[in-house]
Amino acid sequence: MVLTGQRVVVTGGAGFLGRHLSDQLRARGAEVFVPRKSDYDLVQRSAACRLIKDIAPSLVVHLAARVGGIGANRENPGSFFYDNLMMGVQLLEECRLQGVPKVLTVGTICSYPKLTPVPFREEDLWIGYPEETNAPYGLAKKMLLVQSQAYRQQYGCNFVHVLPVNLYGPGDNFDPASSHVIPALIKKVQDAIDGGLGHIEAWGTGAASREFLYVEDAARGIIMAAEAYDGAEPVNLGAGFEIQVRDLVKLVCRLMEYRGEIRWDPSKPDGQPRRSLDTARAERLFGFRAAVGFEDGLRRTIEWYRRQRSQTNPS
Repeated sequence: MVLTGQRVVVTGGAGFLGRHLSDQLRARGAEVFVPRKSDYDLVQRSAACRLIKDIAPSLVVHLAARVGGIGANRENPGSFFYDNLMMGVQLLEECRLQGVPKVLTVGTICSYPKLTPVPFREEDLWIGYPEETNAPYGLAKKMLLVQSQAYRQQYGCNFVHVLPVNLYGPGDNFDPASSHVIPALIKKVQDAIDGGLGHIEAWGTGAASREFLYVEDAARGIIMAAEAYDGAEPVNLGAGFEIQVRDLVKLVCRLMEYRGEIRWDPSKPDGQPRRSLDTARAERLFGFRAAVGFEDGLRRTIEWYRRQRSQTNPS
C-alpha cells in the first residue's frame, strides 16, 4: 500500500501513540482522520457504522483502547474487558461489511501468557493464560487477532495485527492513576526532587523485567506494516532487549540526577515476571528495527516532561 493520497482512519489518534502515528502518516502524504469519542463512541455499534460511512477510508488503524498500569487494571477489570472488546469487534465488523480494503489492529504485549518463554515468539501466544492483573485487557485485545484471522479465512479481509511492547516517549500519560511504569517513575522522581524528599517508593520487588520501545519507533513500525505486510500472522514490534525494573529505577534516578533512597514495597504486584520480544519476524517481513537507544529515548522523555511541567507550573 502506497500511503500517499490514502484516506486513513486512526482510532485513538488523539492518544499517545496515535498522535505520533498520525504525524508520520501525514508526512507520508496520507489524509488522516482522527475520530473523537464525543462524535464516535466506538463502544456503540452505531458509532462504528457511522464512522466508516462518513469517512470511507482505504485504511483503518485501530489504536483506540482503554488502558492503564497495573493499578488501573486491577481496579477496572470488567470495564477494561468490555470496552476494549466492543470497540474492536464492532469496528472490524463494520469494516468488513463496508469493504474497507485494509485494517491494521494494534494489540498488546499483555496478550502473551504469564510464563511465556523469553524472548516472546508470536507462536507462543496461545500456550497459557495472561498475567492475572491485566488478563481481561490482554484477552480483549487478543480477540482482534482471532477476529482478523477468522475474517480473512471466511471473507478474504486484509486485516493484519501487530503487537508492540511497552511504549514510552514524549507525550506519554503521566497521570499516576493510570500511567505505565516509565512516566509514573519519572513523575515520582521529579516530585521527590521538587519536594526535597530523601526517598522514593517503588512498587514490587524490582525483579520483574520489561522491554520498552520508543513511541516514534512504534509509529514507524506500524506504518511499515501498513505499507508492506498483508499476512495473517501477528507480528511483534519491539526493541529486542529487556531491563529489570530495579535497574530501570536506578537508571531514571541517574539520568534525573536524583540521589535519594529507593524503597521497594513488596506488597504491591510485580506484574508479569519477564517481558522481552523476539523481533525477527518484523525485520524479516517488512524490515523493521528499533532505531532509538533506550538511554537516549529516556533522556528525550525526561526533557519533554520537565519542559511541560515548567510551562504548567512556572516558578
